[in-house]
Amino acid sequence: MKIITDVVNYVIGLGASAILPITLLILGLIFGLGLGKSIKAGITVGIGFVGINLVIELLTSEVGEAAQLMVQRIGLNLTVIDGGWPSASAAAWGSPISALLIAVCLLVNVILIIFKVTKTMYVDIWNYWYFLFAGSVVYTITNNLVAASIAAILLMVVHLVMGDKLQPYVEDYFEIDNVTLPTGSSLMWVPLGFAVDWILDRIPGINKINVNYETIQKKFGVFGEPMVIGVAIGIILGFLAGYDVGQAWLLGINMGAVMMILPRMIKILLEGLLPISNAAQVFLRDKFKNRELFIGLDSAISLGDSAVISSALILVPIMIILASILPGNRVLPFGDLASIPFYVAFITAHNKGNIFKTVLTGTIMMILTLYMATNFASVYTEMMNAANFTIPQGVSQMSSITSGGSLLNWIILQITQLLNSIF
Repeated sequence: MKIITDVVNYVIGLGASAILPITLLILGLIFGLGLGKSIKAGITVGIGFVGINLVIELLTSEVGEAAQLMVQRIGLNLTVIDGGWPSASAAAWGSPISALLIAVCLLVNVILIIFKVTKTMYVDIWNYWYFLFAGSVVYTITNNLVAASIAAILLMVVHLVMGDKLQPYVEDYFEIDNVTLPTGSSLMWVPLGFAVDWILDRIPGINKINVNYETIQKKFGVFGEPMVIGVAIGIILGFLAGYDVGQAWLLGINMGAVMMILPRMIKILLEGLLPISNAAQVFLRDKFKNRELFIGLDSAISLGDSAVISSALILVPIMIILASILPGNRVLPFGDLASIPFYVAFITAHNKGNIFKTVLTGTIMMILTLYMATNFASVYTEMMNAANFTIPQGVSQMSSITSGGSLLNWIILQITQLLNSIF
């Protein structure tokens, strides 16, 4: 089992850019695309993800540094540090059930498609760590491998079903056909976020405010261009972080680059994905009459939308301020601040690119997320210790906004603790 675990962890450690080309090559051959076209499609998708990751790394490093300085300027003294999704994935992959569950989850996915429970074939194996994390939570509390495996599989089923339900948003708003985005970081705000959005739509005055890119560009001309808005937001973040004029300007240019380059990288990825997607539809029409199949991918491909990125950047200082004033919150936002674009992807699609509503809904969701992450801290810290993850000096506990602040994971935590106390 250790050898299998080591091999799986090595392959997974290569990341989506290395795994996806191989996975899509195999899918292309299965769907009858042919060897040459399958190779080209897989490599093109891999290259697209390399480009996307480079831009996201730029976003993460620049926003992360500015956010850290904002935290220092405010003088927050919170005892639970947000270790970010890297710490959560480390705990997930370090679980003794990880190697086995990868194969089980793939098999379950195929079975669910055959029995029409889902239309999504989730090929983004790297992001299976969200399911493994849920299993690790249950294993940490119960020390029961069976219960942990059941929790991971159930969460995967929920993600796939949610992916199916949300596919029209991917197609209509993000204009990506035959693709679902069942990534945990983008699904975490969907249930409550959509409910908050629904309530806002029924509040007089607020329901009339619509700030979207079409309106901004129409009123402000060149100053409404995504790259110019990115520069402006970056400069504001820089000044909030205490940067001098030159540093703030550089941050602004980097954010403008993110706004301009990211959509182009996504176009490259979709260029490779389209032949496989079309082949999959033809294959299913031949094998299964009146059936359609969606390919489940990382929700990073939704970040090319200017409203998503702009809303997320505005929400970074808001989350830091909320963390400093909310009574009972103990989480210091840090590692996952750059993941906020993932959280707001479907919220933005749900309100059709209304930046005002996305920021308002996001602010409300952040309050709930911080409290859930605080509640998750003790179990999360225990998981980090079990995975031999080094906790920063001076920090008493760890949590994660992406994982500890996820409604689905929090529900799993509450149910497991309740059942464990009874039995």
